[in-house]
Amino acid sequence: MGKALIIGAGGVASVVIHKCCQNPDIFEEICIASRTVEKCEAIKAKLDGGKTRIQTAQVDADNTEMLIELINKFKPDIVINVALPYQDLTIMDACLATGVHYLDTANYEPPEIPKFEYKWQWAYRERFEKAGIMALLGSGFDPGVTSVFCAYAQKHYFDEIHYIDIVDANAGDHGYPFATNFNPEINIREITAPGSYWENGGWVETEPLELKKVYDLPEIGQKDIYLLHHEEIESLAVNIKGIKRIRFWMTFSEKYLTHLRVLENVGMTSIEPIEFEGKKIIPLQFLKAVLPDPASLGPRTKGKTNIGCIIQGVKDGKPRTYYVYNVCVHEECYAEVGSQAISYTTGVPAMIGAMMMLKGLWMKPGVFNVEEFDPDPFMEALNKYGLPWKEDFSPTLLD
Repeated sequence: MGKALIIGAGGVASVVIHKCCQNPDIFEEICIASRTVEKCEAIKAKLDGGKTRIQTAQVDADNTEMLIELINKFKPDIVINVALPYQDLTIMDACLATGVHYLDTANYEPPEIPKFEYKWQWAYRERFEKAGIMALLGSGFDPGVTSVFCAYAQKHYFDEIHYIDIVDANAGDHGYPFATNFNPEINIREITAPGSYWENGGWVETEPLELKKVYDLPEIGQKDIYLLHHEEIESLAVNIKGIKRIRFWMTFSEKYLTHLRVLENVGMTSIEPIEFEGKKIIPLQFLKAVLPDPASLGPRTKGKTNIGCIIQGVKDGKPRTYYVYNVCVHEECYAEVGSQAISYTTGVPAMIGAMMMLKGLWMKPGVFNVEEFDPDPFMEALNKYGLPWKEDFSPTLLD
Protein backbone atom coordinates (compact mmCIF):
# COMPACT_ATOMS: atom_id res chain seq x y z
CA MET A 1 0.00 0.00 0.00
CA GLY A 2 2.76 2.50 0.81
CA LYS A 3 6.28 3.52 1.83
CA ALA A 4 7.24 5.03 5.19
CA LEU A 5 10.36 6.94 6.14
CA ILE A 6 10.92 6.39 9.86
CA ILE A 7 13.23 8.99 11.45
CA GLY A 8 14.76 7.75 14.70
CA ALA A 9 16.39 4.52 15.86
CA GLY A 10 15.74 4.45 19.61
CA GLY A 11 13.37 2.31 21.67
CA VAL A 12 10.14 3.81 20.29
CA ALA A 13 11.40 3.69 16.70
CA SER A 14 12.29 0.03 17.11
CA VAL A 15 8.69 -0.74 18.15
CA VAL A 16 7.27 1.27 15.22
CA ILE A 17 9.52 -0.63 12.81
CA HIS A 18 8.59 -4.04 14.27
CA LYS A 19 4.87 -3.24 14.04
CA CYS A 20 5.19 -1.90 10.47
CA CYS A 21 6.90 -5.14 9.48
CA GLN A 22 4.01 -7.07 11.04
CA ASN A 23 1.72 -5.29 8.55
CA PRO A 24 3.48 -5.63 5.18
CA ASP A 25 0.28 -5.13 3.19
CA ILE A 26 0.18 -1.57 4.54
CA PHE A 27 3.91 -0.87 4.93
CA GLU A 28 5.39 -2.40 1.80
CA GLU A 29 8.71 -0.62 2.21
CA ILE A 30 10.34 1.38 5.00
CA CYS A 31 13.53 3.37 5.37
CA ILE A 32 15.02 3.73 8.86
CA ALA A 33 17.03 6.94 9.17
CA SER A 34 19.05 8.34 12.06
CA ARG A 35 22.17 10.33 12.80
CA THR A 36 23.76 7.02 13.86
CA VAL A 37 23.23 4.69 10.91
CA GLU A 38 24.68 1.74 12.87
CA LYS A 39 21.55 1.77 15.05
CA CYS A 40 19.40 1.61 11.92
CA GLU A 41 21.43 -1.30 10.57
CA ALA A 42 21.08 -3.18 13.87
CA ILE A 43 17.27 -2.92 13.73
CA LYS A 44 17.24 -3.90 10.06
CA ALA A 45 19.38 -6.97 10.81
CA LYS A 46 16.71 -8.24 13.24
CA LEU A 47 13.84 -7.87 10.77
CA ASP A 48 15.28 -8.23 7.28
CA GLY A 49 13.96 -11.04 5.15
CA GLY A 50 10.26 -10.46 5.72
CA LYS A 51 7.72 -9.08 3.28
CA THR A 52 8.38 -5.45 4.19
CA ARG A 53 11.46 -4.20 2.34
CA ILE A 54 13.85 -2.29 4.61
CA GLN A 55 16.42 0.36 3.75
CA THR A 56 18.59 2.44 6.08
CA ALA A 57 20.06 5.92 5.80
CA GLN A 58 22.14 8.39 7.75
CA VAL A 59 20.46 11.75 8.33
CA ASP A 60 20.80 14.76 10.60
CA ALA A 61 17.20 15.59 11.54
CA ASP A 62 18.28 19.13 12.46
CA ASN A 63 19.26 19.71 8.82
CA THR A 64 16.22 20.40 6.62
CA GLU A 65 18.18 20.24 3.36
CA MET A 66 19.58 16.83 4.26
CA LEU A 67 16.07 15.64 5.11
CA ILE A 68 14.72 16.95 1.80
CA GLU A 69 17.46 15.09 -0.07
CA LEU A 70 16.62 11.83 1.71
CA ILE A 71 12.87 12.22 1.15
CA ASN A 72 13.38 12.95 -2.55
CA LYS A 73 15.62 9.89 -2.85
CA PHE A 74 13.37 7.40 -1.00
CA LYS A 75 10.04 8.95 -2.08
CA PRO A 76 7.94 7.89 0.93
CA ASP A 77 4.19 8.33 1.23
CA ILE A 78 4.58 9.34 4.89
CA VAL A 79 7.32 10.44 7.27
CA ILE A 80 7.01 8.96 10.78
CA ASN A 81 8.96 11.21 13.14
CA VAL A 82 10.12 9.36 16.25
CA ALA A 83 13.24 11.47 16.69
CA LEU A 84 13.54 14.26 19.30
CA PRO A 85 10.79 16.86 19.81
CA TYR A 86 13.37 19.57 19.04
CA GLN A 87 13.43 18.27 15.46
CA ASP A 88 9.71 18.39 14.67
CA LEU A 89 9.84 21.67 12.77
CA THR A 90 12.82 20.84 10.54
CA ILE A 91 11.11 17.58 9.59
CA MET A 92 7.80 19.34 8.95
CA ASP A 93 9.64 21.87 6.76
CA ALA A 94 11.14 18.99 4.77
CA CYS A 95 7.70 17.41 4.33
CA LEU A 96 6.30 20.71 3.09
CA ALA A 97 9.14 21.09 0.60
CA THR A 98 8.61 17.57 -0.78
CA GLY A 99 4.82 17.23 -0.51
CA VAL A 100 4.87 14.24 1.88
CA HIS A 101 2.53 13.48 4.81
CA TYR A 102 3.90 13.79 8.36
CA LEU A 103 3.26 12.10 11.74
CA ASP A 104 4.87 12.50 15.16
CA THR A 105 4.35 11.33 18.75
CA ALA A 106 5.28 14.46 20.74
CA ASN A 107 4.93 18.17 20.10
CA TYR A 108 7.73 20.58 19.35
CA GLU A 109 9.81 21.88 22.22
CA PRO A 110 12.60 24.47 21.76
CA PRO A 111 15.94 23.12 23.07
CA GLU A 112 16.48 26.18 25.23
CA ILE A 113 12.96 26.33 26.76
CA PRO A 114 11.47 23.32 28.61
CA LYS A 115 7.91 24.05 27.50
CA PHE A 116 5.60 21.80 25.49
CA GLU A 117 3.18 23.79 23.31
CA TYR A 118 1.40 23.11 20.04
CA LYS A 119 1.52 26.73 18.84
CA TRP A 120 4.66 26.23 16.76
CA GLN A 121 3.19 23.26 14.88
CA TRP A 122 -0.36 24.62 14.66
CA ALA A 123 1.20 27.58 12.83
CA TYR A 124 1.80 25.20 9.90
CA ARG A 125 -1.91 24.51 9.34
CA GLU A 126 -2.45 26.79 6.35
CA ARG A 127 0.81 25.79 4.67
CA PHE A 128 0.05 22.06 4.93
CA GLU A 129 -3.50 22.62 3.72
CA LYS A 130 -2.34 24.61 0.69
CA ALA A 131 0.26 21.93 -0.07
CA GLY A 132 -2.46 19.27 0.01
CA ILE A 133 -0.67 17.20 2.64
CA MET A 134 -1.51 16.18 6.19
CA ALA A 135 0.36 16.35 9.49
CA LEU A 136 -0.90 14.20 12.37
CA LEU A 137 0.41 15.44 15.71
CA GLY A 138 0.88 13.40 18.87
CA SER A 139 0.11 9.86 17.73
CA GLY A 140 1.76 8.11 20.68
CA PHE A 141 -0.01 7.02 23.84
CA ASP A 142 -0.02 10.25 25.82
CA PRO A 143 -0.47 12.29 23.76
CA GLY A 144 -2.25 10.07 21.29
CA VAL A 145 -4.31 7.19 22.62
CA THR A 146 -5.45 9.27 25.60
CA SER A 147 -6.88 11.84 23.20
CA VAL A 148 -8.54 9.14 21.09
CA PHE A 149 -10.04 7.74 24.32
CA CYS A 150 -11.59 11.17 24.96
CA ALA A 151 -12.92 11.43 21.40
CA TYR A 152 -14.40 7.93 21.70
CA ALA A 153 -16.10 8.87 24.98
CA GLN A 154 -17.43 12.07 23.42
CA LYS A 155 -18.82 10.19 20.41
CA HIS A 156 -20.43 7.26 22.22
CA TYR A 157 -21.15 8.11 25.85
CA PHE A 158 -21.50 11.86 26.46
CA ASP A 159 -23.39 14.88 25.19
CA GLU A 160 -20.85 17.01 27.05
CA ILE A 161 -17.61 16.13 28.82
CA HIS A 162 -16.85 18.37 31.78
CA TYR A 163 -13.83 16.82 33.52
CA ILE A 164 -10.93 14.69 32.26
CA ASP A 165 -8.17 13.22 34.42
CA ILE A 166 -5.47 11.44 32.44
CA VAL A 167 -3.47 9.02 34.61
CA ASP A 168 -0.19 7.49 33.40
CA ALA A 169 1.11 4.81 35.77
CA ASN A 170 4.18 2.62 35.38
CA ALA A 171 4.49 -0.13 37.97
CA GLY A 172 7.44 -1.72 36.21
CA ASP A 173 10.80 -2.36 37.85
CA HIS A 174 14.03 -2.33 35.81
CA GLY A 175 16.32 -3.07 38.75
CA TYR A 176 18.49 0.04 38.45
CA PRO A 177 18.73 2.55 41.33
CA PHE A 178 17.78 5.30 38.85
CA ALA A 179 16.90 5.26 35.15
CA THR A 180 14.27 6.84 32.93
CA ASN A 181 11.91 4.77 30.80
CA PHE A 182 12.22 7.04 27.78
CA ASN A 183 14.74 9.64 26.59
CA PRO A 184 16.28 10.93 29.88
CA GLU A 185 16.68 14.47 28.60
CA ILE A 186 13.03 14.79 27.55
CA ASN A 187 11.75 12.91 30.61
CA ILE A 188 13.61 15.02 33.17
CA ARG A 189 12.81 18.32 31.43
CA GLU A 190 9.13 17.36 31.57
CA ILE A 191 9.16 16.43 35.26
CA THR A 192 11.20 19.39 36.53
CA ALA A 193 9.13 21.98 34.64
CA PRO A 194 6.20 23.75 36.36
CA GLY A 195 2.95 21.78 36.36
CA SER A 196 -0.28 23.13 34.93
CA TYR A 197 -3.86 22.16 34.22
CA TRP A 198 -6.72 23.69 32.25
CA GLU A 199 -9.78 24.93 34.14
CA ASN A 200 -12.69 27.21 33.25
CA GLY A 201 -11.11 28.53 30.08
CA GLY A 202 -7.57 29.14 31.30
CA TRP A 203 -4.35 27.67 32.63
CA VAL A 204 -3.61 27.15 36.32
CA GLU A 205 0.11 26.76 37.02
CA THR A 206 1.68 24.85 39.90
CA GLU A 207 5.19 24.26 41.17
CA PRO A 208 6.88 21.12 39.78
CA LEU A 209 5.31 18.02 41.40
CA GLU A 210 3.41 20.24 43.86
CA LEU A 211 0.08 18.39 43.59
CA LYS A 212 0.04 14.75 44.68
CA LYS A 213 -2.77 12.22 45.11
CA VAL A 214 -3.02 8.48 45.69
CA TYR A 215 -5.07 6.44 43.22
CA ASP A 216 -5.90 2.74 43.15
CA LEU A 217 -5.30 1.61 39.56
CA PRO A 218 -6.68 -1.62 38.08
CA GLU A 219 -4.14 -4.47 38.05
CA ILE A 220 -1.31 -2.42 39.63
CA GLY A 221 -2.83 -1.11 42.87
CA GLN A 222 -2.41 2.13 44.81
CA LYS A 223 0.19 4.55 43.46
CA ASP A 224 1.33 8.09 44.19
CA ILE A 225 0.36 10.29 41.24
CA TYR A 226 1.67 13.80 40.58
CA LEU A 227 0.20 16.56 38.43
CA LEU A 228 2.30 17.51 35.38
CA HIS A 229 1.82 19.75 32.39
CA HIS A 230 1.21 17.63 29.29
CA GLU A 231 0.61 18.67 25.72
CA GLU A 232 -2.67 16.87 25.02
CA ILE A 233 -4.37 19.12 27.58
CA GLU A 234 -3.90 22.02 25.16
CA SER A 235 -5.56 20.35 22.18
CA LEU A 236 -8.31 18.61 24.16
CA ALA A 237 -9.30 21.98 25.64
CA VAL A 238 -10.04 23.09 22.07
CA ASN A 239 -11.61 19.91 20.71
CA ILE A 240 -13.76 18.47 23.54
CA LYS A 241 -17.27 19.96 23.86
CA GLY A 242 -18.26 21.49 27.21
CA ILE A 243 -14.92 20.86 28.92
CA LYS A 244 -14.39 22.57 32.28
CA ARG A 245 -11.16 20.99 33.55
CA ILE A 246 -8.38 18.73 32.22
CA ARG A 247 -5.52 17.40 34.34
CA PHE A 248 -2.64 15.02 33.71
CA TRP A 249 -1.13 12.78 36.40
CA MET A 250 1.91 10.51 36.39
CA THR A 251 3.24 8.02 38.93
CA PHE A 252 6.70 8.35 40.49
CA SER A 253 8.19 6.32 43.30
CA GLU A 254 9.75 8.09 46.28
CA LYS A 255 13.09 6.51 45.34
CA TYR A 256 12.90 8.01 41.85
CA LEU A 257 12.00 11.45 43.19
CA THR A 258 14.80 11.36 45.79
CA HIS A 259 17.37 10.69 43.07
CA LEU A 260 15.83 13.43 40.94
CA ARG A 261 15.97 15.97 43.79
CA VAL A 262 19.64 15.22 44.42
CA LEU A 263 20.49 15.57 40.74
CA GLU A 264 18.53 18.82 40.59
CA ASN A 265 20.21 20.18 43.73
CA VAL A 266 23.70 19.60 42.33
CA GLY A 267 22.81 21.16 38.97
CA MET A 268 22.75 18.03 36.84
CA THR A 269 19.24 18.66 35.46
CA SER A 270 20.12 22.16 34.19
CA ILE A 271 19.83 22.98 30.48
CA GLU A 272 22.10 26.03 30.83
CA PRO A 273 25.50 25.44 29.17
CA ILE A 274 28.57 25.39 31.45
CA GLU A 275 32.30 25.50 30.72
CA PHE A 276 34.11 22.18 31.24
CA GLU A 277 37.68 21.53 30.17
CA GLY A 278 37.57 24.25 27.56
CA LYS A 279 34.23 23.36 25.99
CA LYS A 280 30.57 24.10 26.58
CA ILE A 281 28.42 21.24 27.84
CA ILE A 282 24.81 21.05 29.00
CA PRO A 283 24.58 19.18 32.33
CA LEU A 284 21.32 17.42 31.44
CA GLN A 285 22.78 16.12 28.19
CA PHE A 286 25.83 14.84 30.09
CA LEU A 287 23.51 13.13 32.57
CA LYS A 288 21.66 11.51 29.66
CA ALA A 289 24.96 10.09 28.43
CA VAL A 290 25.75 8.38 31.75
CA LEU A 291 22.28 7.03 32.53
CA PRO A 292 21.15 3.66 31.14
CA ASP A 293 19.82 3.84 27.59
CA PRO A 294 16.01 3.33 27.79
CA ALA A 295 16.28 0.99 24.79
CA SER A 296 18.41 -1.33 26.96
CA LEU A 297 15.78 -1.68 29.70
CA GLY A 298 13.57 -4.21 27.89
CA PRO A 299 15.07 -7.47 29.18
CA ARG A 300 15.32 -6.12 32.74
CA THR A 301 11.87 -4.59 33.20
CA LYS A 302 9.12 -6.55 34.97
CA GLY A 303 5.55 -5.50 35.77
CA LYS A 304 2.75 -3.50 34.16
CA THR A 305 1.71 -0.05 33.01
CA ASN A 306 -1.79 1.42 33.27
CA ILE A 307 -2.63 4.52 31.23
CA GLY A 308 -6.14 5.88 30.85
CA CYS A 309 -8.71 8.65 31.16
CA ILE A 310 -11.23 9.20 33.97
CA ILE A 311 -14.05 11.22 32.47
CA GLN A 312 -17.09 13.00 33.92
CA GLY A 313 -19.91 14.67 32.03
CA VAL A 314 -23.57 14.44 31.08
CA LYS A 315 -25.69 12.27 28.79
CA ASP A 316 -29.37 12.97 28.20
CA GLY A 317 -29.25 15.51 31.01
CA LYS A 318 -27.90 13.01 33.56
CA PRO A 319 -24.42 12.83 35.12
CA ARG A 320 -22.19 10.08 33.77
CA THR A 321 -18.73 8.80 34.66
CA TYR A 322 -16.42 6.68 32.51
CA TYR A 323 -12.91 5.29 32.78
CA VAL A 324 -11.12 3.84 29.75
CA TYR A 325 -7.61 2.47 30.09
CA ASN A 326 -4.98 0.07 28.80
CA VAL A 327 -2.84 -2.26 30.90
CA CYS A 328 0.41 -3.32 29.25
CA VAL A 329 2.82 -6.00 30.50
CA HIS A 330 6.55 -5.22 30.16
CA GLU A 331 7.59 -8.86 29.75
CA GLU A 332 5.03 -9.48 27.00
CA CYS A 333 6.21 -6.40 25.08
CA TYR A 334 9.80 -7.57 25.28
CA ALA A 335 8.89 -11.07 24.13
CA GLU A 336 7.11 -9.64 21.08
CA VAL A 337 9.34 -6.76 19.92
CA GLY A 338 12.36 -6.61 22.26
CA SER A 339 11.25 -3.42 24.06
CA GLN A 340 9.69 -2.52 27.40
CA ALA A 341 6.11 -1.28 27.67
CA ILE A 342 6.92 2.45 27.71
CA SER A 343 8.39 2.23 24.22
CA TYR A 344 5.68 -0.22 23.14
CA THR A 345 2.77 1.97 24.22
CA THR A 346 4.21 4.88 22.19
CA GLY A 347 5.36 2.93 19.15
CA VAL A 348 2.19 0.93 18.48
CA PRO A 349 -0.07 4.04 18.23
CA ALA A 350 2.46 5.70 15.91
CA MET A 351 2.16 2.75 13.54
CA ILE A 352 -1.64 2.79 13.86
CA GLY A 353 -1.80 6.53 13.12
CA ALA A 354 0.30 6.02 9.99
CA MET A 355 -1.94 3.10 9.02
CA MET A 356 -5.05 5.30 9.41
CA MET A 357 -3.47 7.84 7.06
CA LEU A 358 -2.21 5.37 4.45
CA LYS A 359 -5.62 3.65 4.35
CA GLY A 360 -7.31 7.03 3.87
CA LEU A 361 -9.41 6.61 7.02
CA TRP A 362 -7.78 9.69 8.53
CA MET A 363 -6.77 11.90 5.65
CA LYS A 364 -7.35 15.54 4.84
CA PRO A 365 -4.96 18.41 4.12
CA GLY A 366 -3.77 20.42 7.12
CA VAL A 367 -2.36 19.92 10.61
CA PHE A 368 -4.46 17.91 13.05
CA ASN A 369 -4.46 16.32 16.49
CA VAL A 370 -5.69 12.74 16.76
CA GLU A 371 -8.95 13.56 18.56
CA GLU A 372 -10.16 15.49 15.49
CA PHE A 373 -10.80 12.25 13.58
CA ASP A 374 -13.27 9.37 13.94
CA PRO A 375 -11.91 7.39 16.92
CA ASP A 376 -13.60 4.09 16.05
CA PRO A 377 -11.09 2.60 13.55
CA PHE A 378 -8.18 3.63 15.78
CA MET A 379 -9.82 2.05 18.85
CA GLU A 380 -10.45 -1.13 16.88
CA ALA A 381 -6.81 -1.19 15.79
CA LEU A 382 -5.59 -0.81 19.39
CA ASN A 383 -7.36 -4.07 20.26
CA LYS A 384 -5.95 -5.78 17.18
CA TYR A 385 -2.32 -4.67 17.39
CA GLY A 386 -1.41 -5.11 21.05
CA LEU A 387 -3.00 -2.37 23.18
CA PRO A 388 -6.44 -3.66 24.21
CA TRP A 389 -8.52 -1.26 26.28
CA LYS A 390 -10.98 -1.75 29.12
CA GLU A 391 -13.96 0.28 30.34
CA ASP A 392 -15.37 1.07 33.78
CA PHE A 393 -18.65 2.98 34.11
CA SER A 394 -18.42 3.58 37.85
CA PRO A 395 -14.78 4.51 38.51
CA THR A 396 -13.35 6.14 41.61
CA LEU A 397 -13.09 9.85 40.78
CA LEU A 398 -10.24 12.25 41.47
CA ASP A 399 -11.45 15.32 43.35
